[in-house]
Amino acid sequence: MWKDAIAMREAVKNKEVSPLELVQESLAKINLLNPKLNAVVHIQEERALKEAKERSFEGLSFGGVPLLLKDLGQNQAGEPSSAGSKLLKDIPVKRSDNFVKRLEEAGFIVLGRTNVPEFGFKNMTEPQLWGPVNNPYDVKRNAGGSSGGAAAAVSSGMVPIAAASDGGGSIRIPASFSGLLGLKPSRGRIPVGPGSYRGWQGASVNFAMTKSVRDTRELLRSLQVEQKDSPFLAPLIREWEVRLERPLRVGVIEKSPIESVVAPEAKAALRKAVHFLEDIGCEVEPIGWPVDGVEVMKNYYLMNSVETAAMMQGLEASLGRALTKDDMELMTWGIYQSGQHILAKDYSAALAKWDIYAHAMEKVHEKFDLILTPTVSDVAPLQMQFPMEESIRQALNQIEELSVPEQQSVIWRMFDRTLALTPFTQLSNITGAPAISLPVYLSDKGLPIGVQFMAARGQEALLLQVAEWFEEQGQFEMRQFS
Repeated sequence: MWKDAIAMREAVKNKEVSPLELVQESLAKINLLNPKLNAVVHIQEERALKEAKERSFEGLSFGGVPLLLKDLGQNQAGEPSSAGSKLLKDIPVKRSDNFVKRLEEAGFIVLGRTNVPEFGFKNMTEPQLWGPVNNPYDVKRNAGGSSGGAAAAVSSGMVPIAAASDGGGSIRIPASFSGLLGLKPSRGRIPVGPGSYRGWQGASVNFAMTKSVRDTRELLRSLQVEQKDSPFLAPLIREWEVRLERPLRVGVIEKSPIESVVAPEAKAALRKAVHFLEDIGCEVEPIGWPVDGVEVMKNYYLMNSVETAAMMQGLEASLGRALTKDDMELMTWGIYQSGQHILAKDYSAALAKWDIYAHAMEKVHEKFDLILTPTVSDVAPLQMQFPMEESIRQALNQIEELSVPEQQSVIWRMFDRTLALTPFTQLSNITGAPAISLPVYLSDKGLPIGVQFMAARGQEALLLQVAEWFEEQGQFEMRQFS
């Protein structure tokens, strides 16, 4: 009966429903649906019910609205945060992240945590610890990753909003697969710390999965900060309505940046979006990628390897012992080992390329207000559609014996098939620019697939304004699950 989180907030404000009733309703939905979807891996029922009964929510942006956190990098004091890893299972954290504190200050009531791939490395949510997340549109398919549990929880109606994060498409990919809106904000827009301030050198940012533009806008308004202790700062958005004295200019890219196949469904979603933009008077023009997509991904994997090695060093310090292959999934072990011997000068050179990519994209935005692409290359994959090849498994098992270039080659081969499914999202993480996936299309089989708009850094308001045009004109195709 609730359209979105703002509808819930207004009902609480008008005394039509209590926060306690909302929490009880969401908990009942989780208990009913989670055995089928496996979206939620931790429930804090007693804490949530107590907060709903005792806390005052008057005047808060999302007062009394139930929410799920992602079980990765969104710590809440006193609750576990496993990151999909048996290393961290059932260990309560001692302090809350600034992002989580901001959500609490906005009035959300946290009910628990959603399923993620181990340490968020995959664009499919299928950790060995918790098992795969099933897509509400077709339970034989995956909900995507790494915010797959969040996507399934919102899409199925467990909660109206679920916190998520995006380090390479981890909000936008599951949003596309699950018929949701998925905004990745600009670098520096959302609170970071106090543990990790850089989040994959700024590539990763926290936000949420949503069902409406107004929820997305109000959440961004509530969470945005100018955080002085952060290495990245973004000026606050003060004008939420963008006034252009000319038609909106949109550059359209259909081709994969790594030359992989783009399925007919993704092309159909893109054509639908293009036709709508043309019908409302936008200037739409096909363009090419301004950067080398393969080079971008090689830099991305190198960064991920080094940051993983640093993370594991911190885990070893906290656990007081060396980590072994048995402590983690083989995929994670390979990424970890591949980061052990990358030279600082090579890592520095790779990060310097990020600035070159950002400059190239800003030059494109001098002509085009937005860039439109498919969000993904195809609809949600079947569970275990991409099993690890035996040759890759063997290489990972002896990865310590390989040279750095050989290790990076193994990492590329390990991800090549899933990257081919999701090649459009990583660039905006590297450049720090905002991007959004919109649920504009359902395939003949009723499976959702989205389109992605990318804007210049700091231009979330423009993305949300265009999203609202699509929403108001009935361009979203989303199922409502009862």
